[in-house]
Amino acid sequence: MQKQPITKYGHKKLEKELHDLKTVQRPQTVIELDIARSHGDLKENAEYHAAKERLAFIDARVNELNELYSNVQVIDPSTLSHEKVMFGSSVVIENLDTQTKSTYTIVGTYESNPELGLISMQTPLAKALIGKEVGDEITVKLPSGEEEFEIVDICFKEIVFT
Repeated sequence: MQKQPITKYGHKKLEKELHDLKTVQRPQTVIELDIARSHGDLKENAEYHAAKERLAFIDARVNELNELYSNVQVIDPSTLSHEKVMFGSSVVIENLDTQTKSTYTIVGTYESNPELGLISMQTPLAKALIGKEVGDEITVKLPSGEEEFEIVDICFKEIVFT
């Protein structure tokens, strides 16, 4: 499996979430489960079932994050050339039908936040943009239908995650 790029910020955020799940949330939930179990009849014990469900969710999330963590490579996008669209590039695109311009920054899957214009490398739009240059036109199948864009600008800007 190919390593997925991630920024230092995303890597620290991933480590922090994993640490919190393993050292705070999981042990706390195990205690809650033991307390609920001590209340007796497990069939009608809502606290027990809720704690058991929460523990299953935490364990699944830990497994998911461990897999992600083992498949990431920390990259500093400020050290890359952004003549073509790549990880960490900020891209201004113009919708050829509406002439509206939008700016997106290509980030790792764990770091994406579309509301802030941070899109995962795995999205159809990012996949269509990667490797392209200013002036190139792309056609992308989006949930709203097929749309055409022109790349107006590519650069590196410090990524703001919050």
